Amino acid sequence: MTEPIRIAMILGSTRPGRFCDTVAAWTGEAIRRAGGFELDVVDPLLVDLPVHHPREPHARVRDLRARIGRADAAMVVTPEYNHGYPAALKHVVDLVGPEWRAKPVGFVSYGGLSGGIRAVEQLRGVFAELHAVTIRDAVAFPNASERFGTDGALIEPPRFERQAHVMLERLRWWAAALRAARTVEPYPAGIA
Repeated sequence: MTEPIRIAMILGSTRPGRFCDTVAAWTGEAIRRAGGFELDVVDPLLVDLPVHHPREPHARVRDLRARIGRADAAMVVTPEYNHGYPAALKHVVDLVGPEWRAKPVGFVSYGGLSGGIRAVEQLRGVFAELHAVTIRDAVAFPNASERFGTDGALIEPPRFERQAHVMLERLRWWAAALRAARTVEPYPAGIA
């Protein structure tokens, strides 16, 4: 039996009454339906990370790094705020270092007309700098509050479920390939 792909799903919003919970619940369910994944939800509201970057990492930062280190892949659920991604998400990403290397990252975004794709495009550059591999296919919910009912159920499932299926299958492929590669040979981090 194949070992499940471990996904760290990172929630990108900390706003009161955030819509992120609705989108993350849908994303988690899509991951469970796909099968073969093990999910670890990283919620910046619950992790209580320090606001500065001390020389000696805080215990909660060490725990965050260990969680990302154990993951085979990451899934970022992010809103778009003012044509970008939230500061809380940037903080989580920046507190983690080499644990991002040679890991695939998928995206589920939401927002107004753009559906959060501008936030995702900025994040692609950030993750490239961290030596992570971003999955081209993503799920974007334009006018997100109109896409979900008051019960949190998606109103138009087929379109978004297809997007999620494609993204998750490609994330699975990259995660398995990179996990195998990391076991054969460590990522060459020390090259200048």
